[in-house]
Amino acid sequence: MIKKIPISLAWSGGKDSAYSLYVLNKTSEFQVVRLHTTLVEGTKRVGLHGIQESLIHKQASLIGLPLDTIYYPESGDNQAYEKAMTGYLRQLKQEGIFHVAYGDIYLEDLKQYREAQLEKAGIQPIFPLWGRNTRQIVNKILHSGFLTAICAADADKIYKCWLGKVLNQEFLDALAPSVDPCGENGEFHTFCFGGPIFSEKISILLGETIARSYSYEDSQGEVHKKQFWFKNIKLID
Repeated sequence: MIKKIPISLAWSGGKDSAYSLYVLNKTSEFQVVRLHTTLVEGTKRVGLHGIQESLIHKQASLIGLPLDTIYYPESGDNQAYEKAMTGYLRQLKQEGIFHVAYGDIYLEDLKQYREAQLEKAGIQPIFPLWGRNTRQIVNKILHSGFLTAICAADADKIYKCWLGKVLNQEFLDALAPSVDPCGENGEFHTFCFGGPIFSEKISILLGETIARSYSYEDSQGEVHKKQFWFKNIKLID
C-alpha cells in the first residue's frame, strides 16, 4: 500500500478551504493530517473573515483534525506575519510534514507569494482548486451539501442584507456580473457550518452586522478607503 503524503491545510473556516479538504480527502496521493489558521493577535479572529477562534476550533473538532493557530499583530505588519509563518513551517518540518495546501483558485500574485515563502522554508505548496472554473466550484460546494453563511463582504459589491444569509442559488443569482461567484477577489467571505466533512452541523447564533473602513495605497501611491461588512457569528454551546 502506497503511503499518502501528509499535508497541513491552510484553514480560514470558509467554503474554499472546506471544499479543498473535501477534494484532498478523495485523493490517493495526499492526506490532510492537520489544519492551521492565522488569527489577529488582539481580536483572536480570522482577519478577512472576522470569525471567532472558538468557531474555528469547533470546526476542527467536528472534522476530527488537530488545529494549529498562528497569531499575527493587528497592525498588519507583513514582516511579523511572515516571521510567525516561518516558525510554523519550521515546526511542520520537525514533524515530518513538507507540504502545505491552500484553497486559492486563480489569484496568480497570491499563488506566487505563497510559493516564494514556502520555497524559502523548504515546503511544497499544493493548490487542489487551482485553475478551476469558480462557477463550477461553487455549484459543487452547494451540491455536495456544504452549508456556508456570508460572514464578511465588500460593501461596494454586496448588500448588507446578505450578511449572515446562507450562500445559495438565490445569493449567486443576485450577484453583479463583475462579482466572482466564489468571491475570489475578496468580494465576500463565508463561514462553513455544515457539510460532508463534519460529523454534525454547527449551531450558530447570528449577531449584529458591523461596518469597518480601511485605507490602502494603490500602485500609484494614491490612498483609497474601503468599507466592509462583518457579521458577528457566535457559537451556541
